[in-house]
Amino acid sequence: MKPTKDDVIAFRLRAHHLDRRTGAAGLLDAAGRCGVQDSPPGSALLALHARVEDVTRDGLDAALGRDKSLLRSWCVRGAPFCFPTVDAPVFTTGVLPPDEAALRHFLLGAGPAVDRLGLGLTEAVDLTGAEIEDVLAGRRLDIRALGAETAAHIARGLPKKRRALWEEEGPYAAGQPLGEAVVHFCVRVLTLRGVLCFAPRSGGTAPFVLVREWLGEPIPGVAPERARAELLRRYLRCYGPSTRADFAAWLGVRAGDTGPWWDPVEDEMTAVGFGPRTTWILTADLDALTGAGPAPKGVRLLPPRDPYTQLRDRATLVGPRHHRAVWKTVGDPGTVLVDGGIAGTWRARTSGKKASLRVTAFDAPLRERDKKALRAEAERIAVLRGAASVDVAFDTR
Repeated sequence: MKPTKDDVIAFRLRAHHLDRRTGAAGLLDAAGRCGVQDSPPGSALLALHARVEDVTRDGLDAALGRDKSLLRSWCVRGAPFCFPTVDAPVFTTGVLPPDEAALRHFLLGAGPAVDRLGLGLTEAVDLTGAEIEDVLAGRRLDIRALGAETAAHIARGLPKKRRALWEEEGPYAAGQPLGEAVVHFCVRVLTLRGVLCFAPRSGGTAPFVLVREWLGEPIPGVAPERARAELLRRYLRCYGPSTRADFAAWLGVRAGDTGPWWDPVEDEMTAVGFGPRTTWILTADLDALTGAGPAPKGVRLLPPRDPYTQLRDRATLVGPRHHRAVWKTVGDPGTVLVDGGIAGTWRARTSGKKASLRVTAFDAPLRERDKKALRAEAERIAVLRGAASVDVAFDTR
């Protein structure tokens, strides 16, 4: 079976709810497809707006705060994500690397610190977990305060020589002790263990809270193999057909470490030839892949690091000469979706109650009807960003 590029794009757009917006009741379904990254802050709000009708900042805040139907936590690639609370095991336990080697790759940079201390990374996580609940109980702390207090608690129980190393300045930030940096790394793993999550942002910071206090109960226990299998299924429904290497890059592990996710689902997959590679899709989705129909009409302004643009076979979406414009090491722009294709990038600034948004088209100027639709979309985004008006400018790369 050899699906065309148009088949694959139409299939993925439908899976991401980008063929047409779902009703407001579909918010949790849209967020649960493959999670929604929320960095830079506010990206999740714009990503959900692109998929769901009548999304508001107050509504999302209520889902994350009062209702707790959505949870914000570190997730794939160690990035903050929003996902349905009922799906928390998939996006926590299902992401957690199963062994020391995979964990070290997931937390790039942590290895040298724990090696200097003569610790294993898993051992360091266990040390941090043993203290962090006492530090955080009944409180909300940002990562700096949480890291400093927890590191101080751990230091008290360390042998003299190791404690001296723990309290030395580390290589990660000026004035930051090595032990505090290690705690920062370990907090990411403890979110995947279901110990911590983010409380609503306050004063420009994202404080942590104990999950059992925030939700009133722990995240339900699910066998790791079940949670990992379900995470891979969701990935393939959104990004299939795909490969082990692409899944590994999306998740944040090495291709050789994907067995615990891939192997339990292998019997549910079918190989398809897409481009020069053999790729895989869930057998249950074969009909949807070939019957997705033509690409949808209309426009969307997708935020930086939108779930749709987090796929790894980037040439499927954008010609190679535009890759550097879309995917940057830091400071990714948003992307402009026109009739199912990525037609350019956008950036916005807000000053007080006034916003400005610049759209840069690829290759050719946008049609006037698309500009009109994008202006209307920009006005809705400006409201979500807290602005009362927006100026929209267009240019061509």
